[in-house]
Amino acid sequence: MNIVLSGYGQMGRMIESVCHERGHTISCFLNQAADYESQKEKILESDLLIDFSQPDSAMDNIRFCMENHVPIVVGTTGWHQHLEEVKRQCDLHQGSLFYAPNFSLGMNIVFRLNKQLAKMLRNTDYYFSLKEVHHTRKLDAPSGTAIHLASDIISNHNSLKSWQIDDSNDKTILPVFVERVGEVNGIHEISARSVEDLIVIRHEAFSRRGFAVGAVLAAEYLHGKKGMYNMEDLLIEQAEQEV
Repeated sequence: MNIVLSGYGQMGRMIESVCHERGHTISCFLNQAADYESQKEKILESDLLIDFSQPDSAMDNIRFCMENHVPIVVGTTGWHQHLEEVKRQCDLHQGSLFYAPNFSLGMNIVFRLNKQLAKMLRNTDYYFSLKEVHHTRKLDAPSGTAIHLASDIISNHNSLKSWQIDDSNDKTILPVFVERVGEVNGIHEISARSVEDLIVIRHEAFSRRGFAVGAVLAAEYLHGKKGMYNMEDLLIEQAEQEV
């Protein structure tokens, strides 16, 4: 494929490397809003756009792609509160969009384990909490991944009604602890504690390469499709191919 990269920081450079390894070419790089107009011709001639830019530009980038019929893989987080609007835009323009709070294959396995743990402990006295740690340059807090984990716990648990950053005396609120330190690529930890024991599900990303591989796999999956997709769709297809 001929791919546009929106956001050419450390993550963008890693995606570029994985694209080349898998036989794709990069048609152009977009680093600011004005690039979408100055490079518009190249964008429209490309097969797909991968966006790992900034939370405050994600919605504008998505709208541009929907209106111009450019398939887009969105790795930027911090915009998912607008998901219903994006779905409407995708339907209106018959667009193609792949989004995920986290493109790591390992993290998406943790998403499934997390939901199952919440279901199994929904009627017990286990106390849930979340912790996420990222590098100091990450702008959104909690991470999109932590919000996804928290939402899944709440949806599958009988007592929890909402989440908030830091602890609370209200047992219906799930606490989410956030740290921004050093060069951490991403740690997410789900804890379920009772008087008798502690259950922990932990995922740590050792590098950005896992996210880059997932994003390029998502681009390959989205190519030629219409509609909205996520990592669960990709993993289901891969499992069916294995069978």
